[in-house]
Amino acid sequence: MAPGTGAMLRNPTNLVVLSTKSPLAVMSISESLRNLRDRIAEAESNFGREPGSVALLAVSKRKPASAVEEAFGAGQRAFGENHLQEAVPKIEQLAALDIEWHYIGPIQSNKTRPIATHFDWVHGIDRLKVATRLSEQRPGELGTLNVCVQVNVSDEPTKSGVSLETVDEFANAVAALPNLTLRGLMAIPRPEHNFDAQRQPFALLRDKLDTLNRSGLALDTLSMGMTDDMSAAIAEGATIVRIGTAIFGTRDN
Repeated sequence: MAPGTGAMLRNPTNLVVLSTKSPLAVMSISESLRNLRDRIAEAESNFGREPGSVALLAVSKRKPASAVEEAFGAGQRAFGENHLQEAVPKIEQLAALDIEWHYIGPIQSNKTRPIATHFDWVHGIDRLKVATRLSEQRPGELGTLNVCVQVNVSDEPTKSGVSLETVDEFANAVAALPNLTLRGLMAIPRPEHNFDAQRQPFALLRDKLDTLNRSGLALDTLSMGMTDDMSAAIAEGATIVRIGTAIFGTRDN
């Protein structure tokens, strides 16, 4: 679903309703996913990316398990959550489905155990204490926990993430921890409306990943790009885009 076409509303039947001045357009989650995959494929082609090189993470926070089930039925396998109180019961309810669960929000040090035991990926590592606790609390039978270091690429005082200047030291410390596999970097840049301005922070993150790999790490993931800046992120090398609104509509309260 193309950005800038109107405000999306959720209804109780898992339909995504697009509010515009024209008659209401109603799309199912399955149809929204199909449109979004077409947009990703188009961006891959436009910017010289390999087909299928960009994975879609469906951000299902504040969405019912039924919405996740519908998306799963349409072929989606990776889902992102950031509210533990809501996410853990949802994960347990959907345990029979082969879902890859990603934790994408800030992490309090006293909430690491349920993250370590219920999730396959964590996208927001920015404190060594949290990384160490996740490493210590990860059950051995689950295999290593995939993690990304969150970088405050726009240097915003109100945002989580390590600074570009300290990423190297921090990433090497995280990579040395047992039970974790450092996969790459994640960022949520300052919102921009100009396409070239959107690309700039993503380019900085890509350059930092390249620097880390030249120093001896083996990172393969750039988790960057959301509904409004997905194309710019893909242009600069995103391997995971995190999309919620364009799939599920606006968040339920």
